[in-house]
This record gives sequence, C-alpha cells and structure tokens, in this order.
Amino acid sequence: MSAGNSPRETLEMESFHTRFSAWTPFSNKSLNRQLFQERVALVSHWFDLWTNKQRQEFLFTIFLRCSKSQLRVVQEWFSERMQVARVDFSTVLPRFISLYIFSFLNPKDLCAAAQVSWPWKFLTEQDCLWMPKCIKFGWFLPYTPTENEYGAWKHHYIACVSNLDWLTPREAAAMYGTLNEPKTEDEELQERQREKCLRKIIWEKIALRKKLLFNVRPPWVSGTRCSRLLKSKCQPCLSQTMRDRVGFHETLEKQLILASLDALPKRSSVSGCHSYPFLPKKNWRGIYESDVSSSNALQPHFILISSRIPAYEMVVNSVKAGIVSVVYEHSGLTLESLFYLIEKALDGQKAQSVGIFSDGDSREINLIQGYKIGVKNLLRPEVRDFWEKLGSCVAPEDEGGHVDIFAPLGASEAGIEVLSQLSQLTGTLFTAPTGIATGSYQHILSDWLGRQWDRAPPSIYFSESKLQTWSSLTDFLEDTLKSVRKQLSPLFKELQKNASGRMIGQFVFDTMSMANTLNNQEIVQALADGLTELSKENSDRPLEFLSSFLLKKCSKKSKDFEGNIILPKCDPTATCDLSMEEKKLQLDSAEKRTSVLRELFQSERKYVQILEIVRGIYVAPLRAALSSNRAILSAANIQIIFSDILQILYLNRQFLDALRDRLQEWGPAHCVGEIVLKFGSQLNTYTSFFNNYPVVLKTIEKCREMTPAFRAFLKRHDKTMVTHMLSLPELLLYPSRRVEEYIHLLYALRLHTPAEHVDHGDLTTAIEQIKKYKGYLDQMKQTINMKDRLSDIERIIWGCPILSEVNRYLIRVQDVAQLHCCDEEISFSLRLYEHIRDLSLFLFNDALLVSSRGTSHTPFERTSISTYQFIASVALHRLLIEDIPDSKYIRNAFILQGPKHEWICAAEGEDDKFLWLSVLQSAIKSSMEK
Repeated sequence: MSAGNSPRETLEMESFHTRFSAWTPFSNKSLNRQLFQERVALVSHWFDLWTNKQRQEFLFTIFLRCSKSQLRVVQEWFSERMQVARVDFSTVLPRFISLYIFSFLNPKDLCAAAQVSWPWKFLTEQDCLWMPKCIKFGWFLPYTPTENEYGAWKHHYIACVSNLDWLTPREAAAMYGTLNEPKTEDEELQERQREKCLRKIIWEKIALRKKLLFNVRPPWVSGTRCSRLLKSKCQPCLSQTMRDRVGFHETLEKQLILASLDALPKRSSVSGCHSYPFLPKKNWRGIYESDVSSSNALQPHFILISSRIPAYEMVVNSVKAGIVSVVYEHSGLTLESLFYLIEKALDGQKAQSVGIFSDGDSREINLIQGYKIGVKNLLRPEVRDFWEKLGSCVAPEDEGGHVDIFAPLGASEAGIEVLSQLSQLTGTLFTAPTGIATGSYQHILSDWLGRQWDRAPPSIYFSESKLQTWSSLTDFLEDTLKSVRKQLSPLFKELQKNASGRMIGQFVFDTMSMANTLNNQEIVQALADGLTELSKENSDRPLEFLSSFLLKKCSKKSKDFEGNIILPKCDPTATCDLSMEEKKLQLDSAEKRTSVLRELFQSERKYVQILEIVRGIYVAPLRAALSSNRAILSAANIQIIFSDILQILYLNRQFLDALRDRLQEWGPAHCVGEIVLKFGSQLNTYTSFFNNYPVVLKTIEKCREMTPAFRAFLKRHDKTMVTHMLSLPELLLYPSRRVEEYIHLLYALRLHTPAEHVDHGDLTTAIEQIKKYKGYLDQMKQTINMKDRLSDIERIIWGCPILSEVNRYLIRVQDVAQLHCCDEEISFSLRLYEHIRDLSLFLFNDALLVSSRGTSHTPFERTSISTYQFIASVALHRLLIEDIPDSKYIRNAFILQGPKHEWICAAEGEDDKFLWLSVLQSAIKSSMEK
C-alpha cells in the first residue's frame, strides 16, 4: 500500500513546492496566478488607504526597481491613454531667440499671438519688436519711456494706425479709379507733356546747382575761393620742403604761422569787426534751403518774432507754410546778434518782404532790451547800421520789397516820422498799421500805411483765423494783467520805497557820520525821489537820468530859496530833538555791533569744538594705541594726517580766548580789529593745511584699504552722534568753510561800526587781508583742479606723454573726423574725401594733443565708453591752420599742419568748426605773444 501510493504523493509534493516563500508555488501556474492576484488586490487595497505622500514614495521605490524595458512600457501606456502637453518654446528657449522668432511676424500676427498666453503676450509687446515697425513709417514716440513702462511702442503704433485716413480697395477704386482703366489719347498726350516739362525743370535746376557749386562762398563769408591761394600769396618765399626742414629759422616760422592765421577767412559782424557770436539754434524755425538763390529764384518772405509778445508760441504756430520765421530772445541780445540770426536764416538770399513782430506803441518800437527805436535814437551809429544792413537783405521797392513793422506807428505823427526816416535811410518801403482798431494787439488787423497790395501784410505771413484767435486771447490776458497790476501796485510801490530807502541809507551811512546824516535829510530825500523816478522811467542810462534829476531838483530849490527872503529862526527845541535822535541811532548801532561780535564769538566756539572732536575722537585714541604697542596707525601716518589740523586748533583756540577776554570787558569804544589783524597774520598755518590736504585724503584712503584695524576704527567712530554724523574727511573740510565765514562776519561788523570809530580802519585792513588770503586759496584750488584734470587726460589717453607742466591748462576738447583726399591734383570743389577715423583734439594753452577716438561697449550695458589713443602733440607756435571751402562733397573741413604731420579734419556742424577755429586762433596768437 505504501509502495503503491508513493508516486502520487511525490507528484503532489512537487506541485506544492514553493519558491522564495511558503506562499508562492513553484510549478503550479494556476495556484501561482491565483495567489499573485490575491496579493495584487491586497497591495491595491493598501495603496487606496495610503496618503498622497505615501503613494508617491511607493511609486518612487517601484520605479527605481524597474528596468528600462519596464519603464518604456509605462511611457507607452501614458502616451496611448493620456495626451502629453506640448512644450512652449518661449518658456524653454532663451528670451532673445524667442524675440528673434517673433520679429518675423507682422503687426496683425503679433496682436494675435499676444492672445495665446501670458508669456506670449509679454514677449510680443516688447518695444524692440514694435519700435522698428513704427520707425519704418516715421512714427516716432514723442517721449522717452521709463524703465518700468511696458508696451509703449505698441500703443503708439495702434494709435497712429487708428488715426490713418485709409480706404478699402473697393472704396479706393470707386473714388480714384483703377490702374487698368483705359485712357484716352488726349489724356495720354497731356500726361506725356507734363512729364516732359517736369523733366526739363529738374534738369535745369540740377545744371544751375552744379554751376553754383563752383562759385559757392566758404562759410566764413570771405571773397576768396581757396585758402591755398591766399597762403601762396602770403608766403611766396616758403616752399613745402623748407617747411619740412628741421632747422629753419624761428623768425620765418613765426611769420609763417601769423600769415596762416591772417589768411583764415573771417565772418564779419554788423559793426564791421570780426566777431564770433555763438547763438543757440533752438529759436531757428523751419528748414532753410541750402541752394544759393539766383536772380531768377523765388524770394522768400521773412518774419521776425520777439519773445516779449504775449503767447508768442501761438504766433509762431500761425505762421504760414513756406514763410521763414525766427523767434529771438528779447533780453540778452544785441543788434549785432539779432542781425546775425536774420542773416543765418536767410542764408545769403534776399527776402521779398521782412516782417518785425515786436512790442511797441505809436511812437517807438521795443525791438530788444535797451533799444526802443524812436526818433531820438534812430540815428545812433549801431541802430543806423542795423537798419541799413536789414534794408540790404530786402528786395528793392520796384520789385515789391517792403518791411512790415507790427507796431501801431501809423497812429501818430512821431511814428510816421520814424517810418519815413527808416525809408530814407535804407531805401526800402516801411509800413505799419494805423491802429484804428481797438484792443491791445488788434491794431495789426487794421489798415496799413503805404501802397495797397493784393493782400494785407498780416495775411502774407500768418493764417488770419489763428492770428485772430491769438489776438482775442491777448486781449483777455491784457485785461487780466490790468486787474493784477491794479491790485499789486500798492505793494510794489511800498517795496520800491523800502528798497530805495535802504540803498540811500546804506550809501549815506558809508559816506557820512551820524550828525551829517541828520543834518542832510533833504539830500537823502532828494536821492530817494530820484531813485523812485528812475524806476518809473526805466531809462537806458540811469546815471545820466539821476544826475539830471538832481540838478533840476537843486535849481528848483535854489529858486525857492531866492524867492523866500525872510530866513526862519533857529528853534532850540528842534536842535535838542536832533541831538536826542542822533544819540538813539548811535545806541542802536552799538547794540548791533555787539550782537555781531557775539555771533563771531559763538561761531568761533563751535568751530573750535569741531576741531577738538577731531583731536579727542581720532588723534587721542590713535596715539594711545601707538604708545601701548597696539598701534593702529604708524607715527608717520598720524603725523601726516593730523599735524596740520592740530596746529589750526592751537591757533583758533588762542583767537577764541582773545575774543572771550575782549567780550567780557566790551563797550562801544572798544576795538576788535587788532585781534583779527593778529589772527590774520598767522594764517600761514592754514596754507600748510591746504597744501597737504590732497596728501591727507590719499593717506586716509590708503590706510583704510591696507590696514584692517584702521578700517574698523573708522567704522566705529565715523558718523556717530559725537561727530555730528560726519566722517573724518568731512570734518577736515571745516577750515576751508571757516575762511569764507570770517569775511561775512567781518563785513557785518564793519557795517555797524561808525566811520569815525577807531576800529573801522583795522576792520577794513583785516577784511582785505583775509580776502587776499581767500583769493590765494581759490587760486590754489583751481591749480589743483587743473592738475587733476591733466592727470585724468593722461589716464584716459593710451600712450599719452606726461602733461603736467607749470602754467599749463586745458582750453577745449573738440571731436572731429579725420579725412583723406583721394586726389589732390584736381580742384577743391571736385575733390573726394574718405573718412579714416575719428579724432579728439585736446587744446591746451601751449600745445595741441591729437588722439584717435574709439568706442568700447560693455556686455549687458546700454552705455558705451570712449577710448583714446595718443597720436601726436604739436606746439601751438608751430601749428598751421588752413580752411577748406565747402563743396558738394565736403563741409565744415579744415587742415591742421604741424612740422611732421598733417590732418584733414571735419567738424560735425558749421558752428562747431566756427567756434573751434576761433578758439584755436586766439590760443595760437596768445602763445606767439609770450
């Protein structure tokens, strides 16, 4: 039985044979599958009961145990059942690549892309994408966006597009027709004739322009065609080989330089002398043609507008198109500068008519400040010269030329006399409104004197509707100003009276004693009346007006005195009152003098306290640490930094003690000038301090960087409550401020010291002494600043030689472009030039330094840095200057020629060249005279 059952038992035992554990059958697949399903269900049940964190940890553990094939199965399962989101390139790629991709989109597509997502909206509204699209159509942003402003150029583009008057293709075809519409033979013939006439006119203008370019005048308004011809005439005996010779004689060289300076063309001013006015271009309005006008060319109309006109901006805006207009400043200009503006605006042309829109009345024209043109001053040399020059800029009367003055001179006989004298003086017709219309500036819309034209002078220059609007606004402004003047007139009169009284009082107090002042009250009153009348008249010559007023007052007083024979009797009561008033004034002056002396003492005490802070907070601890073998600074550095300030402390403490002793026994008869004189004679201590001040600052900075203990020491003591929140370098600035305070305090002390007082002379001497010393300090500061500037130039110019020399200073720096002439054999007007590099010219009082200029860019920064490379330096007495006349191919050019080198340079603008050559010419002449 046992033998028969043994094989069956063996099979059953094999089927239940386990692997890894007692619960996993090894060969029974069904049981194995059943048991696996049960365990999966158990694990799933546990998985459902776990938290999110526990589930993540479980998955992480499982994925770490998986092989690559198993992970690939998971990935495929996800890709089949769950759609994976696509990657946004703008969030992955660098920003500049994303912007480069978006730059290929047109504005419509950019607006559509901005609606996709917030990252796309942020990128598609960047200014770097929209700014080129705006500039392409000439739509410039009227302001500079701030750093935090977002989408400014996009908003500007949308605003400009929304304001366009555009038509759809269907509307345009209905309004203008299409290009494919057939034309009749007459229309084609007329179009061909029109094109032929236009082509002929263009050819004639091009030929005329080429012809005029050969005869163009240089910018210096000289009659010479070429400065090289002038140079050859002035220097017949000197050749190029002689100039290049090393050892030629100094006298001939000096003559050569002076001849080249004299050969330079000049720009003549109105008065005939060679001046160099440098006027701002902000008041030039319009774009002036550069062509030289011929006799057949159309002459423009010119209007000159004063800034004194109320709301002159509206007048400028009402000027018609094609009218040349210039706005000039009423104050700060001379007649020469005013004519220079007119000549610059006309650019050598003659005007058909000239209008002068300035302030004035029926008797005179308020052209500029200080020049009211009337019958009295019309024949003055500078006034007459101005009007003669102005008349030469206007076409003759037989050709319709005239000058229109927008002031009601035609409303009075004096004004008509001014117009007739101007017409006789210049030979040009002068017109003005008759002033029949009412209103402040309504006279310009009234009838005008002179012959009748097709249209009134205001309609020649201005749009009548805009001018009428301006006139109405001006009436309203005038009414408002009248009410304001009426309300403020009493206040202004009181202020005027107080100011004239103070001026007269100060003048009389400085020149007379108390008794003389009280005895000459009539003189004081006469001077006060004269100043009041002078302020009312607003005369051009105040001293002459005041003297004539006083003479009239004196003659009137003498007549009254001659008519009154009976002399008044002397009143003893009045004499007693006069003496009492004099004593009262003397007491007031003594009290003010005492208060000023107390202020001098208190300010000196505060100043000494500041100096004692330097000694107590800085010097004493440093010396204590040095004596205890725990030195923070060496003895030499302590001596360099603090020796001079300690000497100043000793000197000012003595001065403070002397002031304290004098103030304790102070009285009206006591003097303080001798103490100040003694103190002023010892100011050499300050000289040593100021001479060593740069060395002291450098020593402090060097010790701060090299010595950590001293850096920690300054960190503990600087800017604390004890030092009044000041650092050590700031505390060392007090001596320079104190010198200027001495002058102000001594001036106040002398002001309240009577002229007959003994101390008055000593105070005057002390003031002059300290002022002289302050001038020496200012000169020393200026010298130090010049040395620092020269050292800065040495530092920024690569390869620059040592510039620090005695009495050398920088005058001007000019940026120019260096040119190269391709062919020097042909005429000046046909020469071609090429730009080689940029130069910077550093002009000193004795030499000219030439350096090349480049630009260095720093990554991730918008600003660039200019770099300089030394080329050469030329002494001014060996430098030749030559002008190059303007042509079709070059403008604003000149030649600088030294003993060994020659540079052809071109300035950026005409004024830059004009100012540079004038300054260079003056510097060369000054160096030749030394």
